[in-house]
Amino acid sequence: MTPWEIRGQEMVNCNCNFGCPCQFSVLPTGGSCRAAIVYQIEKGHYGDVSLDGLRVAAVYAWPKAIHDGDGQMQLIVDESAGEAQCHAIETIMTGGDTDEMATMWFVYSRMSPNKHPTVRAPITLEMDKESRTGRARVGEIFELDAKPIPHIVTGAPHRARINLPHGFEYTEAEVASGSTQTMGGGIRLEGLTDTHAHFATLHLNGSGVVREATAPQ
Repeated sequence: MTPWEIRGQEMVNCNCNFGCPCQFSVLPTGGSCRAAIVYQIEKGHYGDVSLDGLRVAAVYAWPKAIHDGDGQMQLIVDESAGEAQCHAIETIMTGGDTDEMATMWFVYSRMSPNKHPTVRAPITLEMDKESRTGRARVGEIFELDAKPIPHIVTGAPHRARINLPHGFEYTEAEVASGSTQTMGGGIRLEGLTDTHAHFATLHLNGSGVVREATAPQ
């Protein structure tokens, strides 16, 4: 296998209630799973190909829970990426050169037999994990906005975290409220308005989450 490693940040919005039942091994809120994700790779490589600074996005849709399969997926790579970088990230995010079930990308790809062609588009991104705020525009494909969950009584920013000591995506995530609008691409999403969002620091390689790291260096 070609060795690879990625350190960076992710901003995710899905259609479930705040907290996302998947994180607790429970079926999705409405029975199906739909999500938009944006990644900022701060440092990374695939063999000799540098992935430093690369932005990538993805759209997923499953008719039931993720583990029931029959999903759709589409990857979007920032237009600034070179061909080798595009090939590298597409390989990683479709589970290539990865141990069986070791990363979320392997699982998502295995559970998504309906793969739309990877596209190139400009990706603009602002996100702050600590404040739980972010905004992304992925070409003419989707826009994602995230903000703190409002306290149910006072409306003040509410803070909650998810800790997954044995997760295949991250160790800790800051939970937020997100909304996504799809404008184009192969998958149209509905029902993502003030639903679960999270921000997480990623450190992954072909064997899964690198537990020693708590933040990108």
